[in-house]
Order: sequence, then C-alpha cells, then structure tokens
Amino acid sequence: MDQRVDIFITRIAPDFARWDELLALIMRAFASMDGVIDPPSSAHLLTAKTLSEKAKRETAFLAIENGRIIGCVFALGRARDFYVGKLAVDPERQRQGIGSRLMQAVERLAREGGKEAIELQTRIELTANHAAFARFGFRETERTAHEGYDRPTSITMRKVLT
Repeated sequence: MDQRVDIFITRIAPDFARWDELLALIMRAFASMDGVIDPPSSAHLLTAKTLSEKAKRETAFLAIENGRIIGCVFALGRARDFYVGKLAVDPERQRQGIGSRLMQAVERLAREGGKEAIELQTRIELTANHAAFARFGFRETERTAHEGYDRPTSITMRKVLT
C-alpha cells in the first residue's frame, strides 16, 4: 500500500480546468493495453472536451500528489448502482494502492447514495485486472462482445455492497 501522506483523493470540482493533463494521464495509464486488447480501448476516443462532458454526467475522483494528478476514476450513477469507468493510475505509481484508494472513494459514494452495488467492465485479455478486482470483492456476472465480434471481449464484474 502507498505510504505517502501527501496523496489525497478528491472529487473533480466544477471549476476544474486541467482536462489536457487528465487526458494525458489516462492515455499513459491505458497505453500498456495497446496491441493487447481487441478492439482497442475506448480511451483513444477521449478528448479534453469529452472528459469535461463526462465529468458533468458522472462523479469523478482524482488522486493528487504534490499538485500532480496521478490517478482518476469516473462513476456513473444508475438506479441501483454505480458503473465505474476509466480507472487510471500513472504507470510510475501503479501497484502502490492508489487505484484501491480511488475505488474506495467510489464505494463510499455508492454506500452514501444508498446504492446496492458497483459494477465495471474489464477486457477478457487483462487477466491481472480480473484478479485485482476479485481481490476488491468484485465477482464476474457476465461476458459480452463488442459490436462486430463473435467472441466475448469484456467481462462485467459487480461488487454487492452489504
């Protein structure tokens, strides 16, 4: 786990303006998937403007260290749960508990909002992610295929909050 006391998790404020920096973080974090997952990550479709629009519809959390964005996660509120997307941690800071802290923020948000679960999707090829989310208490609920594919490309995982 991360031992640094100068990392804090915060919601994106309405006056947030560092969209280019956030986009660059997501692209660095998702770069290791290039050539591994098929179809390519939807992160490639993001722009600073679409991230800004996404943050208006969803709750976003940032991990900040000494003023630098080192992680993020987005959570879309649905009727009974939150859908988690674009969990990203700077590659230099991965495996230090930052992703876990971001997911804990989403879980707190869900519990405070009276939601029964949090749900996410991860790609079939990313077996390390499957294991990491299982350690967080997520369980596989279904496998789905992206449009045009005749095989599963994603795994839906759900954590029931009790």
